[in-house]
Amino acid sequence: MTHVEEAPLLVEERGRVLVLTLNRPQSKNAMILQLAEALAGALDGFDATPSMSVCVIRGAGGTFCAGMDLKGFARGKIPTVPGWGFAGIVARPPVKSVIAAVEGFALGGGFEIAFACDLIVAAENATFGLPEVKRGLTANGGGLLRLQNRVLYSFTMELVLTGRMLPAAEATELHLVNRVAAAGRTLEVALELAEAIAKNAPLALAVSKKVMVNSVDWTVEEKFARQQDHVAPIRTSSDAAEGARAFIEKREPAWSGN
Repeated sequence: MTHVEEAPLLVEERGRVLVLTLNRPQSKNAMILQLAEALAGALDGFDATPSMSVCVIRGAGGTFCAGMDLKGFARGKIPTVPGWGFAGIVARPPVKSVIAAVEGFALGGGFEIAFACDLIVAAENATFGLPEVKRGLTANGGGLLRLQNRVLYSFTMELVLTGRMLPAAEATELHLVNRVAAAGRTLEVALELAEAIAKNAPLALAVSKKVMVNSVDWTVEEKFARQQDHVAPIRTSSDAAEGARAFIEKREPAWSGN
């Protein structure tokens, strides 16, 4: 009997929400080059598809992602995609909104994938961590760059230098997690959050994210001027006019993405 290997990434559309499932449960969804390339391609297509507003990334088999596949690393196969970085996301996250639905472990590169997303829904049993120093490595997929902007420097340094685990309860106290769900229900809760986002105007969502991400290193003097460059086209968009009409007519808006 011929064994047919399953695709490393499962892709499903649910209305305006795209669900991407890391599908290597036998390896706790450890990242390999084939999976990274598939994720980069799916996210690129997501950004280019007007009917899609929000993406949810999850892992199969009760685990989000245990990080880089060390067996592949030992063979010299690094799961990095030119232009997208590790896992096909960390260096160039999508323009549109992305939610990580984390069950079980999100360690090393898995942690960095989750924090390349805009929002995180974590199961009560979820565990985060950057254990790279325990393997003689460093967290090159954004862990050293993003985490310090989300929590105190001293706490980030502790996590990085000790490589210790961060349980969901502690991550929630630090406001690193947006929603906590019962084990096995993270997709359901992530979809509720995604659908609340997807009801809003696509252009306004994308530009709002862009300003928030890019303005971190803008000077005080240039913040409002540079923001204006991004948001001015939104005011004259078809969707802005539709939003006003829908409010006046007491109905749900029909967004065109223009």
